[in-house]
Amino acid sequence: MGHGTADSLRTVTLDDVRGARKMLQGVARTTAMESSRHLSRTVGTPVHLKCENLQRTGSFKLRGAYVRIAGLLPEQRAAGVVAASAGNHAQGVALASSLLGVASTVFMPEGAPLPKISATREYGAEVRLHGQVVDEALAAAEEYAAGTGAVLIHPFDHPDIVAGQGTVGLEILEQCPEVRTIVVGTGGGGLIAGIAVAVKALRPDVRIIGVQAEGAAAYPPSLAAGYPVPVRDPATMADGIKVGRPGDVPFGIVGALVDEIRTVTEGELSAALLLCLERAKLVVEPAGASPVAALLSRPGSFEGPVVAVLSGGNVDPVLMERVLRHGMAAQGRYLAVRLRLTDRPGALAALLGVLSVADANVLDVSHVRTDPRLGLTEVEVEVHLETKGPEHRAEVDRTLRDAGYTIID
Repeated sequence: MGHGTADSLRTVTLDDVRGARKMLQGVARTTAMESSRHLSRTVGTPVHLKCENLQRTGSFKLRGAYVRIAGLLPEQRAAGVVAASAGNHAQGVALASSLLGVASTVFMPEGAPLPKISATREYGAEVRLHGQVVDEALAAAEEYAAGTGAVLIHPFDHPDIVAGQGTVGLEILEQCPEVRTIVVGTGGGGLIAGIAVAVKALRPDVRIIGVQAEGAAAYPPSLAAGYPVPVRDPATMADGIKVGRPGDVPFGIVGALVDEIRTVTEGELSAALLLCLERAKLVVEPAGASPVAALLSRPGSFEGPVVAVLSGGNVDPVLMERVLRHGMAAQGRYLAVRLRLTDRPGALAALLGVLSVADANVLDVSHVRTDPRLGLTEVEVEVHLETKGPEHRAEVDRTLRDAGYTIID
């Protein structure tokens, strides 16, 4: 929907969320809630993980998409639906449409991960690639809707979407009735708004904290201004919360019901994703790991028990590899160094011997012999190492320097 329509003036109530839950019976899973001993020790209070990464289509988005499409009139269903998304909303709309017998077209950015494109097609949608970012894909979807009569299924800016996402909040209260704080990744705001409607109506004492990526944090300036303020060129690896402007519908709810919005860095997102994989054995995308990133960044500032909503697990394997290395670096467990050696037999073996003594695990080695900056008998070597933490990484660096190696970078 467009901003400023009559729908944007509709409020969302607890009854709407309860009605959405009845509609979703047999469609959306009641996802598991897992306790985390590691996070509980780190944060200093019990921490539980609400695993929406294990939802059908790999994220919470199915909930809102199904409720929105199920609520269409017969003549609207006959015209089909259209959506724009980098992946999670696309899959939710595609599956919901297929379950309801409605034709769907989804516009995705040209750089959308191939696994997400393939999954959206397999769920039954026609996929069209347009633009470089979701906002450009959304503009194309709006144009398509205007030209064909298809109903635009907005990813977050509609009361039915918010009500559907709010069913996560009802499940949290049933699975963890003693909860004191709920932490939710926040992009356009549909998920946190829905959770806030459900939880604050039943448990107004529960604190609700939203988390945004530092490079795509539209809510703090918007809340300060009192109206949605666009962020120019939002930048983050967490494409699930990479939204340049809060939605009108969720913005009003967030301003009224959400207690706090925090931001996290890219390094904190990477470290959180790595922790989810290693300690919780859960595959979570960067946006889904954002609540964990917030817990790690300010561990003593949450009243427990805490529920962190892992909103999705649809992560591109190529991005996963990069993020894991980034996360290891953020934890001091990864070191990449460039240094110069004399180009003679045994020089590389001697370097590897020094690294072996330092107990660093060599992941990758590459040579450069043709750089004009190099002397006739020099070679540049880049070595990627796995280390055991910040202290060990500093020790490896000192060992190399003490052995006479010149570290360029």
